[in-house]
Amino acid sequence: MKGIQYVTNEVGKRTAVLIDLLEWGEIWEDIQDVLVSESRKNENTVSWKKLRTEIKPKIRVGGTIQR
Repeated sequence: MKGIQYVTNEVGKRTAVLIDLLEWGEIWEDIQDVLVSESRKNENTVSWKKLRTEIKPKIRVGGTIQR
């Protein structure tokens, strides 16, 4: 496949892949998003309602941040 190279070990087993980001950059971003999502699937979650009350919106008034 153009823009894809496999790295193999001494017995020929594929151990890594090199991806040409100029060729496949947009697709790589999607793959990376899936990998990050999968790695976090067992993390605890917080409801939007609870999070919203914990981090009250910041509003800039006269150059200062107020809560």
